[in-house]
Amino acid sequence: MGCWGFHILGRERFDSLWISRRRRLGFLFRVAFGLCFSFVLLKPAAGLRPIRERARSWGDEWLVARKDENELGPFEAWNITGTYRGSWKFLESMNSSSKFPDFRKSAGDSVIELASTPTKITGVHYVQGVIIFHDVFDNEHNVGGAQIRVEGVYIWPFRQLRMVANSGKEGELSQDEDYILSNPYHLLGVFSSQVFQESPRDKILRRKKSPIYEMEKHCNIEIAAQISRISSTQNDGGHDRYHIEGLMESPAVDDDGECFSPLLLNATSVNIEVYYNKAVNYTLMVTFVSFLQVLLLIRQMEQSNTQSGAAKVSILMIGQQAIMDAYLCLLHLTAGILVESLFNAFATAAFFKFVVFSIFEMRYLLAIWKASRPMNNGEGWEIMRRELSVLYSRFYGILLGGILVMYEFHNFLRPILLLLYSFWIPQIITNVIRDPRKPLHPHYILGMTITRLAIPLYIFGCPHNFMRIEPDKSWCVCLGVFMGLQASILLLQHYLGSRWFIPRQILPEKYSYYRRLDPDRNHSTDCVICMTAIDLTQRSSDCMVTPCDHFFHSGCLQRWMDIKMECPTCRRSLPPA
Repeated sequence: MGCWGFHILGRERFDSLWISRRRRLGFLFRVAFGLCFSFVLLKPAAGLRPIRERARSWGDEWLVARKDENELGPFEAWNITGTYRGSWKFLESMNSSSKFPDFRKSAGDSVIELASTPTKITGVHYVQGVIIFHDVFDNEHNVGGAQIRVEGVYIWPFRQLRMVANSGKEGELSQDEDYILSNPYHLLGVFSSQVFQESPRDKILRRKKSPIYEMEKHCNIEIAAQISRISSTQNDGGHDRYHIEGLMESPAVDDDGECFSPLLLNATSVNIEVYYNKAVNYTLMVTFVSFLQVLLLIRQMEQSNTQSGAAKVSILMIGQQAIMDAYLCLLHLTAGILVESLFNAFATAAFFKFVVFSIFEMRYLLAIWKASRPMNNGEGWEIMRRELSVLYSRFYGILLGGILVMYEFHNFLRPILLLLYSFWIPQIITNVIRDPRKPLHPHYILGMTITRLAIPLYIFGCPHNFMRIEPDKSWCVCLGVFMGLQASILLLQHYLGSRWFIPRQILPEKYSYYRRLDPDRNHSTDCVICMTAIDLTQRSSDCMVTPCDHFFHSGCLQRWMDIKMECPTCRRSLPPA
């Protein structure tokens, strides 16, 4: 009975201890469950985020939602918008594909123009652009290169650029291409290509004949490139420059092999400020050259300020130079309007060219016309005004007609420029026909020859000109030799006589002011210029006789003929001395 009671008391005590421990464990469990539940409620759920804020698979550690691109770890968002110049070449020795065998060149130059804009996906930029391949086809296609419009993405944390050929319609432009359209490098390149290389009409015809026109229909063009930064120098002005190196492939649409072998692209960004400086320096050169031409024209006009002196100058020579300056004025003004950021520089050059041709050369043209025009007694102002209007109508008609000729025969631009730069030839022919005494000042001949050569030699001879025209050394040498030959003939005519290179056998008979006198004539007369007597008893070179048989001292008549080619006594026209 005692053992049974002890067992009952022990069991009741054990049950009470177990109940108290279970209560404690239940309390701890509820506390732990409450903490876990509250932690779950307070923690934001990744599945409830918007899709655009979720991390992507190509870089979860950098493409984090709602985070500034400039604060994403060690990487920095590079702005690859700009123009890149470089080269292309086949990975193999040449194009091994038989689908488009016209790609026979193995390497060449290329220009890449890109416009990059951020997207809603952090770390990804949308890229549009144009890739221009030079020296792609053979000359049999009459096509120098190919132009492909591309679009794609730039994943800047990994410096990866992925692009494909743009399938948009020809001529369509999106708002993201504003940089390409307003880029002065692109605009001046378009301007120079249409003015100095090919007309828009020829450009359309060439594109339709180009194999690239068919390639865009049957090929998929894919480009994978890597972007790297080039350390800036003082010449770059501290601006970052980038390098693109990638591979361009072209699988066919129908999976029938590749359109052409893979191409390797290498290009480096162009510093726009350096390009600006080149254009501004060019306009400063044109302004300085125009100023020198004004000084030379003033010097020449002072020498031929008399009627006789102006009549010795060829009106065709001055008119041809005036037309050239008018064309240069229009070209520089058009370039300034096209490239708004360089308007002031190009407008200044155009203004000085306008001053040269509209004020000085047109004034000199009018003086030559008046000097070579015969004077009629009793002539009214209406007749003179009518003849003057005919002169100006011919000048501006030739000016506009020349523009049409250069547009129609744009492929023959270099021969046309050689024709324009033959402006000394009319003066050479005039000197041979009229045989005048020193019509042009030597400084004017040399100065105009040198200053006229400055612009074409820069455009077609400078290897790094801002117009991106390939140098043509042979044409520049031909132009320099041609101009030098003309100037040399004029200088020799100035010092040796206007007909020094003409054989005496074919020279026309020239009047001699020292002809023999009639022996029965009275041997006493007076010079009406100096009003002193002339002794004709002895034959000497001090006396000159005109075709109208009037006698003058040699020095007096020569000074008179420098002013007027008329007889001082009877006003009859005099032949050249």
